[in-house]
Amino acid sequence: MMKKRRISASEASLVLFLCQMISALDVPLDSKLLEELSQPPTITQQSPKDYIVDPRENIVIQCEAKGKPPPSFSWTRNGTHFDIDKDAQVTMKPNSGTLVINIMNGGKAEAYEGVYQCTARNERGAAISNNIVIRPSRSPLWTKEKLEPNQVREGDSLVLHCRPPVGLPPPIIFWMDNAFQRLPQSERVSQGLNGDLYFSNVQPEDTREDYICYARFNHTQTIQQKQPISVKVLSTKPVTERQPVLLTPTGSTSTKVELRGNVLLLECIAAGLPTPAIRWIKEGGELPANRTFLENFKKTLKIIDVSEADSGNYKCIARNTLGSVHHVISVTVKAAPYWITAPRNLVLSPGEDGTLICRANGNPKPSISWLANGVPIAIAPEDPSRKVDGDTIIFSQVQERSSAVYQCNASNEYGYLLANAFVNVLAEPPRILTPPNKLYQVIADSPALLDCAYFGSPKPEIEWFKGVKGSILRGNEYVFHDNGTLEIPVAQKDSTGTYTCVARNELGKIQNEVQLEIKDPTMIIKQPEYKVIQRYGQVSFECIIKHDSTLLPTVIWLKDNEELPDDERFLIGKDNLTIMNVTDKDDGTYTCIVNTTLDSVSASAVLTVVAAPPTPAIIYARPNPPFDLELTGQLERSVVLSWIPGDENNSPITNFVIEYEDGLHEPGVWHYQTEVPGTQATVQLKLSPYVNYSFRVIAVNKIGRSQPSEPSEQYLTKSATPDENPANVQGIGSEPDNLVITWESLKGFQSNGPGLQYKVSWRQKDVDDEWTSVIVANVSKYIVSGTPTFVPYEIKVQALNDLGYAPEPSEVIGHSGEDLPMVAPGNVQVYVINSTLAKVHWDPVPLKTVRGHLQGYKVYYWKVQSLSRRSRRHIEKNILTFRGNKTFGMLPGLEPYSSYKLNVRVVNGKGEGPASPDKVFKTPEGVPSSPSFLKITNPTLDSLTLEWGSPTHPNGVLTSYILKFQPINNTHELGPLVELRIPANESSLILKNLNYSTRYKFYFNAQTSVGSGSQITEEAVTIMDEAGILRPAVGAGKAMASRQVDIATQGWFIGLMCAVALLILILLIVCFIRRNKGGKYPVKEKEDAHADPEIQPMKEDDGTFGEYSDAEDHKPLKKGSRTPSDRTVKKEDSDDSLVDYGEGVNGQFNEDGSFIGQYSGKKEKEPAEGNESSEAPSPVNAMNSFV
Repeated sequence: MMKKRRISASEASLVLFLCQMISALDVPLDSKLLEELSQPPTITQQSPKDYIVDPRENIVIQCEAKGKPPPSFSWTRNGTHFDIDKDAQVTMKPNSGTLVINIMNGGKAEAYEGVYQCTARNERGAAISNNIVIRPSRSPLWTKEKLEPNQVREGDSLVLHCRPPVGLPPPIIFWMDNAFQRLPQSERVSQGLNGDLYFSNVQPEDTREDYICYARFNHTQTIQQKQPISVKVLSTKPVTERQPVLLTPTGSTSTKVELRGNVLLLECIAAGLPTPAIRWIKEGGELPANRTFLENFKKTLKIIDVSEADSGNYKCIARNTLGSVHHVISVTVKAAPYWITAPRNLVLSPGEDGTLICRANGNPKPSISWLANGVPIAIAPEDPSRKVDGDTIIFSQVQERSSAVYQCNASNEYGYLLANAFVNVLAEPPRILTPPNKLYQVIADSPALLDCAYFGSPKPEIEWFKGVKGSILRGNEYVFHDNGTLEIPVAQKDSTGTYTCVARNELGKIQNEVQLEIKDPTMIIKQPEYKVIQRYGQVSFECIIKHDSTLLPTVIWLKDNEELPDDERFLIGKDNLTIMNVTDKDDGTYTCIVNTTLDSVSASAVLTVVAAPPTPAIIYARPNPPFDLELTGQLERSVVLSWIPGDENNSPITNFVIEYEDGLHEPGVWHYQTEVPGTQATVQLKLSPYVNYSFRVIAVNKIGRSQPSEPSEQYLTKSATPDENPANVQGIGSEPDNLVITWESLKGFQSNGPGLQYKVSWRQKDVDDEWTSVIVANVSKYIVSGTPTFVPYEIKVQALNDLGYAPEPSEVIGHSGEDLPMVAPGNVQVYVINSTLAKVHWDPVPLKTVRGHLQGYKVYYWKVQSLSRRSRRHIEKNILTFRGNKTFGMLPGLEPYSSYKLNVRVVNGKGEGPASPDKVFKTPEGVPSSPSFLKITNPTLDSLTLEWGSPTHPNGVLTSYILKFQPINNTHELGPLVELRIPANESSLILKNLNYSTRYKFYFNAQTSVGSGSQITEEAVTIMDEAGILRPAVGAGKAMASRQVDIATQGWFIGLMCAVALLILILLIVCFIRRNKGGKYPVKEKEDAHADPEIQPMKEDDGTFGEYSDAEDHKPLKKGSRTPSDRTVKKEDSDDSLVDYGEGVNGQFNEDGSFIGQYSGKKEKEPAEGNESSEAPSPVNAMNSFV
């Protein structure tokens, strides 16, 4: 008898197990064996026990089974046979037991409600499925109820009841407001497990009218909404604080039953002010770690995967600063049946014994019942080889007729378990499943495992021989495993050879040969050594290996057990690693790892980098070009190129660049082929078919690139079919009824041979059509005509030449041509935001009517007329484009008080669709623009005539004009501001009773009902009195506005003015004489005698106007000028000159002798208002004198 030993865990992973007496559900047999062996049915897939039907989809009750011969299927419904042939809505899938009940075309889900069970049967037995309960999902509407508003005092508790409709499955509850925003929840406000919304205490911010409870039914994808609930919080001062009271659960104790494996949810919600905090404990124990979670602001205790050990009393405690309250929940964990030992399939030989064991547990303990081929075992056909003993069936001396499928049912009040297990009695001669002449390769001195996977019934005996006629293997140097594997613990060179496995039972004998080869181990015969290198130097580590000649080694270098840095300074050669221009960061441990398919070895060395000593100056230059290029090893797709490097000129060669010329397709043009490290002078180059190659090499160092080497000899590769297909294949229609297929043509050398062509194929996507193909040449575009408008197509372009086709190309999706959209956007709405801005909304058009790629929407809008002028003008349409599927946009830059029209059009790649009906909207009034002009004419002693033009853009109905004016004295100070309101229909005005020889500044603007527009300013001067005597500054007269005839145009007035001019000339001569004598003329004396004490500098912070430059500055008025730091105005002696009265050096005489003051100051944007001035009339008097 062969000696056997126990298999270690590490050895077991290498062994192929084949069960013999008792087989698992999936017997590990190969496919050919499964096709030959008979097997009772096994249920492989079935629907869940509780199947809730989605009414929007057909009912699919799954039942899949395997067996040999293939099983047939039948169904029962509510315990009786279900004849599917009598119901046109019910079909069974071919080669399957799966039922499809068509409720989408007339059938009703409610008509098929019930309990279904599937039976799979063949000549060796019958397997049955679970009882599958079919129930249609339900999402009933909310019952109508009248909801009274909730009025509650601040600080009181409140519960808003949801009471959702009972659905199948139960709905998911959540609270939202009218804007579909979730209501915020907190420790004070939260949703209970029953869906109600609990307020521990209400606050004024809880007042709202849109507390809405929503119920979402996932199976039907519907959401039901309860009527909004109104809550009004009545404020009370002070708010009374209260100790906690439980809102749910009520009372001091309650009970809870949960099933094993489910999630236990316990809830406590308390009222009180301040808001109570919740704490959970388990009486007499701890809450289970890693399975306990506190949710809903610690109001919900969640324990997952509960077991009987989680039964007990759980206490929740609600506490605030005034006290506490608690509730005890007694939890009992029951259990539906669960397996301890589920029955497993038996594969027996005739005359053998076996057992089926079915053990389950639960709370209460489940009862066990057996069925045979779906029939209770008590009434099933008798089998003398079986005996039922509670949860066990004992088989003895089985025969082939004993084959059957047994069902074990374990049930209690909370559920049931049903398991199928077959007994398959087989009489089969031995079979060896290991492939014949399988080759095993093992490194010398390592264990060798030779497989002999087998099958037979009865179980065969296994023997091993070495050589075709060798003796049976025995002894301690071999280990024989139960699954037939032969183990040689220490394989030596002499273990190489042929091994024969023989399997025999009473029904026959079979043998199989396998081959064993022993390989030499891989060794590193020259390991890398410790190196010390100067900074910026070069270092090499050697790693020379010896290996079995039949094994191909691969060498990997690591630095500090990680991949080498991605740095061109690291050069890996066949037997070494070279590091160029060493830096400090290259310090570390370098490891050489050699791998073959059978073994792996490694060796390491340390590199230390030290500072480099100073070196003399060296002249660096580009390397000389390589020479003596040679081609060897010519193959169809590769060639070996070698060369001799030129002088590196004191700068090491870092790499060589190899270029090629295609003398057949592109003579004279050199292309990049590859590059290799500077330590390498040979390379194997990959070649393409049908190319006449020449090669040249360029050396590169840090200084630059060498000149190219002389070209190598030419090498013409053989033709072949194309390796690749055209890239960038696209399908885009240029017209509504075509599809333009384009691609990037292959380059010459990519053709791989003569006669390059393209096979263009297309078919409409999602339509069961055959491919349509055409072969073209010398083009990169093909147009398919007669296509439907904008439909997707599957497209592929395949290259071919005289030798054949390229590999099958990948498919791309294109679209036939676009056409203009068919439908205009609907429900266009305009919302006017202000007088210059509006917002437009529209409904998106259905995508199927776009007939192309949706690019966006265009809004056309134009001004129809101004509501103030009632005059039409040339219509200039404005266009705004909104990209994508946007459904609103803003219209800026509108003109106030105007009537506009707009329409919206959808845009695709072809163009614009039809316009929506024109939508009319109007903009409200705005403030007007400034009057178009302001002219001041006909100056007299005490009057000025103002003429103006209406605003260019009234922007509404003008209600009036506002005129403000004020005098300016000779020190550029501003006098009191007078304001007049003028009717909107006026265009001129005469101001009378003004001071003579006085400069006035005017501010003029128009008004609508919205407000005042921007103003314009002008300045003018009244002429000088004929007598040359100044009137008193105070009470000098009242300014009057008159629309009477201007006296300045009368003849007598002109004569009077000439006399006045003559008198002024005489006065000037007298003043000149008096001044030369050092005296003062009477006017100056009078002015000094009657100096107005009220002339004081105006303060900036009390709203008066600031100081302007004095007469010696002659600077224009500037807004915001300030008084001196000492807040006084300098008064200097008079110069006895009329310059002081004529506004400085700019004063001039007209030909008639009248004096006109020309003032060159800038226009003011805002009037500076003053209360007092010695040189201007009172604004009250001016208003009283207005006619």
